[in-house]
Amino acid sequence: NIGAFHEAVNMAAVWDLPVIFVIENNGYAEFTSQERHMKLTDIAERAASYGIPGVIVDGMDALAVREVAAAAVERAKRGEGPTLIEAKTYRFFDHQGIKGMRIPYRDPAEVEAWKSRDAIRLIEAIGVERGLVTAEEFERIWAEVEADIEDGIAFARTSPDPDPADILDDVYTA
Repeated sequence: NIGAFHEAVNMAAVWDLPVIFVIENNGYAEFTSQERHMKLTDIAERAASYGIPGVIVDGMDALAVREVAAAAVERAKRGEGPTLIEAKTYRFFDHQGIKGMRIPYRDPAEVEAWKSRDAIRLIEAIGVERGLVTAEEFERIWAEVEADIEDGIAFARTSPDPDPADILDDVYTA
């Protein structure tokens, strides 16, 4: 719903630019559900008004996203212009992402329903099902990731505060 987005899609369509617009639609605009601020159920329908394809994909299914994106890339390489992809997905944390700062605007049952379709867990299951990886390998990977996160947190907590004099360093560095 931002003008610059519509301007970009329009010009990409007019000039047949090889652009892929990806909308990660989590069903909310900050704290407002989509049905309360938009008449459309599928944002991809807007693509038709620019004369470009609009594709809807399950954003929780990495393989489906890959397939749709690959088709859009091929279309762009053929010089057929832009594609708009709407990936229906979800964010598990609240808009501000800080635990304990919860502003209740989502039904807990909705959150749990989406968590049952966690994209990472889904791709893990596919990998195990196809024999590409074992459940034990994923357990080891998760343990390593959690250890890395804990190490990062410990490093941050024990590091000295930055010098306020450095606040503008590297702001405009190329």
